[in-house]
Amino acid sequence: MYDILHQPVQLGALSLSNAIVMAPMTRDRAGPGDVPSDLMVEYYRQRASAGLIITEGTQPSAAGKGYWRTPGIWSAAQVSGWRKVADAVHHRDGKIVMQLMHCGRVCVIANKQDSSDVVAPSAIPCADLVPGPDGVPVATAIPRALTSQEVRGVVEEYVQAARNAREAGIDGVELHCASGYLPNQFLNPHSNQRSDDYGGSVENRIRFIIEILSAMSAAIGADRVGFRISPGNPYNDMMDDDPKASFGPLLRAADTLGLAYVHLVDVGDMLGFVRENWTGAIITNNNLKADSAASILTAGLAHAVSFGRPFISNPDFVERIKHAVELARVDREHIYMGEAVGYTDYPEAII
Repeated sequence: MYDILHQPVQLGALSLSNAIVMAPMTRDRAGPGDVPSDLMVEYYRQRASAGLIITEGTQPSAAGKGYWRTPGIWSAAQVSGWRKVADAVHHRDGKIVMQLMHCGRVCVIANKQDSSDVVAPSAIPCADLVPGPDGVPVATAIPRALTSQEVRGVVEEYVQAARNAREAGIDGVELHCASGYLPNQFLNPHSNQRSDDYGGSVENRIRFIIEILSAMSAAIGADRVGFRISPGNPYNDMMDDDPKASFGPLLRAADTLGLAYVHLVDVGDMLGFVRENWTGAIITNNNLKADSAASILTAGLAHAVSFGRPFISNPDFVERIKHAVELARVDREHIYMGEAVGYTDYPEAII
C-alpha cells in the first residue's frame, strides 16, 4: 500500500531505497563512557529497512551532554562503537545519518560524567524540568554564557564530530536546531541576550547555526549535511512570539549552502512557510500516519517523511506499511529505560 512511500529518494549524496525516514529518538541505552552499546547496534540493525535512519541525538563534545546515557561521538571508543552500528545498518543495505545534539542549558549536572560546564548563549536557565539519572524531572543548572571565542570553539567541536561520524562509517550528519538545544538557544531572542556578533539582530542570532553548517559542509561535503528545525515549538522553554521572523532568515541563509535536506517537525502548519523560504529537499514529521504521509508526498510538499514512535515498537515498520499489517503498540514504560525490554525485544510481523 501507499506505493509513493516506497519509491527511491535522493537527498544530496544520500540514496534512499524508500521515502520513509526513522526520526531521531532519545532512548538512553549508551554504555559506560557514552559509548554505543551492543544493544544499540542491534536496535539500529533491526530498523535498517527505513530509507534513512537518523540516530538519536549524539553529543559532539562532553560539554554537550544534558541527558542520562546518551551517546557521544567525541572519543575514540565512541567512534568505534558507532562503527559497529553503521556496519550493521549497511549490512542490511540501509543508510544512517547522525543527529548532532549539544544540549547547552538543557542539562541536569547529575547526568554528566565529567566536570564540564553547562553553557549557553546567555546565563539564563531553561525553565522547564529535565529528567535526571532516575528519570524524575528536576530543575536544570544555571548555564555560563559562552565567550565569543568559546562559541567559535564549539563550532569546531561540531566539525570534528562530523568528521568522527564519517570515520565511523556514518553516511552524514544532521544538526539539531530544534527542541531548545544549543543552536535553538542562539536563535531564540528570549534565550539569547548577547551583545556580540552572535546576539541581538536576527542576522547575528542565525550566525552560530550558519557557521556550523558551513564548516561541517566544508569538512564532509554539504550534500551529507542536514538540519532539523521546529518553528513555533515551545519545548524546553523555547517560547517565541514570532518564530517566522527568526526561521525565515535562517532557512534562506542555509538554502545557499547546498545542504542535503531540512528536517521539519511541523508544529502549527509550518510546511508551507518552509517551502517559501527553502528550495532544497524537505523531510517532514509530526504525528504522521501512512495515509497523511502519502498525501504529502503525492502533493509534492516534501521529499520524504519521518516517523518516530512507530519505529520503536515496529522494527519492520516499512514492511508493515507496505503490506497493510497492523502496527504494534509502544511499551511507554520502557522508552527511556529497560535495556533490551521495550528496545530490541519487539517481534517482527509474519508477512
